[in-house]
Amino acid sequence: QVQLVESGGGLVQAGGSLRLSCAASGLTSAPTFSTYTMVWFRQAPGKEREFVGGIRWSGGSTSYANSVKGRFTISRDNSKNTVYLQMNSLNFEDTAVYYCAANVYGSSWFPGAMNFWGKGTLVTVSS
Repeated sequence: QVQLVESGGGLVQAGGSLRLSCAASGLTSAPTFSTYTMVWFRQAPGKEREFVGGIRWSGGSTSYANSVKGRFTISRDNSKNTVYLQMNSLNFEDTAVYYCAANVYGSSWFPGAMNFWGKGTLVTVSS
C-alpha cells in the first residue's frame, strides 16, 4: 500500500521560509513514483481545503494557486520518491495543514482525482 508522509511543518515568523517534503513509500511495483502527478493542498482552520500547487509526472510542468504564485515552488526528486514545497515570504494567511496527494498517471489537480493522500503537516505563521 502506497503511503505519503509529509514533513517539515512547524512554526515560523511572517516573512520566513519553510520547506515541506512529501515522501512516498510502499512502492513495491509499478507504477513508479515518476508516474505520479504530485499535488499540494492546504486547509486552514474553518476553511475548505484548497489547491496550493502541483507538478505533473509527464513533462514536470507546475501550476500554482494565485495566492502562492511567486512565493512557493514545487520540485520533485524521483530517485528519492519525494516531492518538495519550498515556501518563502510566508504570511499569516498561509497558516494551514498542508497535504500532499498523488494522481497516478493523471494530470488533474482536482482533489477527486487523487489516488493517495498524506495525513498532513501543520504550518503556523506567526505575526
